[in-house]
Amino acid sequence: MLINNAFASDRVSPLASVLERARTQQLSLAELFQIAESLNAAGQRPQAAELYKTWIAFNDANALLHLAYFNYSVTLRQMGDVASSIHALRACLKIEPRFGQAHVNLGRALEDCGLTVQAVQQWRSFVEATAEITAGQVSHRLMMLQHIGRVLESSGQMEEAETALWQAIELRPDKTEAGQHWTSLRQRQCKWPVLVASDHVSTRQLLDAMSPLTLACHVDDPLFQLAKAYRYNKALVGRPDLSGFQRKPLRQKSGTRQRLRVGYLSSDLREHAVGFALSEVLELHDKSSVEIFAYYCGDPRPNDATQERIRNAVDCWRDIAAVDDLEAAAQIVADEIDVLVDVNGYTKHARTKIFAYRPAPVIVNFCGYPGSMGSPFHQYMIADGHIVPPENEIYYSEKVLRIACNQPVDRKRLIAAPPSRTQAGLPEDAFVYACFNGMQKINASCFARWMAILSQTPGSVLWLLGGDADVNQRLRQAAVQSGVAAERLIFAPKADNPNHLARIGLADLFLDTFPYGAHSTAADAITMGLPIVTMTGKSFAARFCGSIISAAGVPELICSTPDDYVRRAIAFERDRKSLATVRESLQRHRETSALRDIPALARRLEQLFWQMQGEAERGETPVPDLRNLDVYYEIGTEVVSANIDFEDDRAYRRRYLEKLAKWNEYAPLARDGRLWTDPTA
Repeated sequence: MLINNAFASDRVSPLASVLERARTQQLSLAELFQIAESLNAAGQRPQAAELYKTWIAFNDANALLHLAYFNYSVTLRQMGDVASSIHALRACLKIEPRFGQAHVNLGRALEDCGLTVQAVQQWRSFVEATAEITAGQVSHRLMMLQHIGRVLESSGQMEEAETALWQAIELRPDKTEAGQHWTSLRQRQCKWPVLVASDHVSTRQLLDAMSPLTLACHVDDPLFQLAKAYRYNKALVGRPDLSGFQRKPLRQKSGTRQRLRVGYLSSDLREHAVGFALSEVLELHDKSSVEIFAYYCGDPRPNDATQERIRNAVDCWRDIAAVDDLEAAAQIVADEIDVLVDVNGYTKHARTKIFAYRPAPVIVNFCGYPGSMGSPFHQYMIADGHIVPPENEIYYSEKVLRIACNQPVDRKRLIAAPPSRTQAGLPEDAFVYACFNGMQKINASCFARWMAILSQTPGSVLWLLGGDADVNQRLRQAAVQSGVAAERLIFAPKADNPNHLARIGLADLFLDTFPYGAHSTAADAITMGLPIVTMTGKSFAARFCGSIISAAGVPELICSTPDDYVRRAIAFERDRKSLATVRESLQRHRETSALRDIPALARRLEQLFWQMQGEAERGETPVPDLRNLDVYYEIGTEVVSANIDFEDDRAYRRRYLEKLAKWNEYAPLARDGRLWTDPTA
């Protein structure tokens, strides 16, 4: 503290004195760190850097010289001198090659300079050097394996990324970060089964590491998904320190003619499925009723037409990507937001911790995430009557409010001129089944159904959105193993959105995935007049496509069982007239369907926002029901291990009730608002 005060009052004399002590080797390493830290804290980083440089130059015999180099590198990096920071880190590692944190920082610096190959090599050098590790080296080795996996995954080197992540998992199976990426990576590579245990890692540990979104692709189990979201939220957010956070009291606005302030918070307000979906909704909001704020937390998007359109549609745009959660929450409070809409959920770049501060009286889960947040601070969820019928509200911790269809569409999106089938790489005379869902949504059971359909329709092909070359080849090999020629799988290359939309209509029938069905992809297909057959399940993601089909006016395309799905898909290939009738119906009702009535959707959202406001003013804001979710999670892990592809609602609930009863025999369970309502409990 005295050192700090001295430097604050006189910036020349004390520094000169300290530099002289460093030159004459009279300044200990502990004093060096203390004084340099004080200089940094006072905003005098150049002086701190000069002190480190001088000390290093005249104390090269010190046994802990590498630590001085390391701290010097940190100060240089904070000054923006990346090149000098890299030099300092290399000098540090030359003295102490097994100093893990220096390897971490050097790799990150190289990565930030665009040298990802060198970054991976740097981390690998430490991993290889610490094959026989001590307890103190575990955390650094784990961190570098995770960095290697992350960078390799981003650069498309999926196999290498998977290998690095698996090493991290085996090192610390209890740490979920590597496992979360590993299971997601295997889904996107169509590696089945996704969960493969070893002598060192159990299936349960891999399941625990799954993110809620990955789990939704893995199983149609809404109770387990709710419990997973609950546990994920506790681990991700925990209990933030709210002691210094000032909220403003609820504002009485009903009947005052004041506008309601609604904030949409998302990383996807850009050229993204969510950005496309919300663009016209935001433009159509009644500005005499609601004042719209957009909080963007994604990567910078220069020249992004969709983002520019959204910026022009809202009353206030705030980029919060560079500020921390507490500062972002304080900004929302300062903006006096009444209703804050979480448009990310548990997706990439989500900022869930912001909502934990409860910066608005009402918090809503809508549009970006197909499921319950399982959090104590998300009070409402907006869905529709097909996705969440009344009897399925038990699968959600939020109070469910409904719109006509949960998938907004943008009627202004650009669509290119349609290509010919030949131009799109399709045979002109074949019956074309298609699925443009992401590869992560395709699982072994879903693919087996597709192969059964192709086997019964010899003149057909399956048109898929292309993935990595190895993934495409893996699916072709799986087709051959099912007795289907590899060339009957055709992979569409990536295309910009207008051209992708234009080619969709070339297909004859869209085959949906299960349990995670098409969302915006289904809306795109319907927009282009392409019929979809889907199999409806119990969870949000497994019912979404059916919602879109119903809103488009062709609910007869929703199948109730896997066998029904296969039969219906085959029947349409054999009866082209019936398929033509469906396509004609889609075209005839295109502009009058609920799917495209965006003005009505905007009005309905405003009604719901005002309903939430009224409930808040009356003290009726719902409290999320989180009872017994740890028990539901344990049961869910047992249910998943049974590998049930499809189960009707009655059998599903009976399975859970039987297991709940066994839990209750061991330790009585409190009554909850879901399945455990036994009055004797």
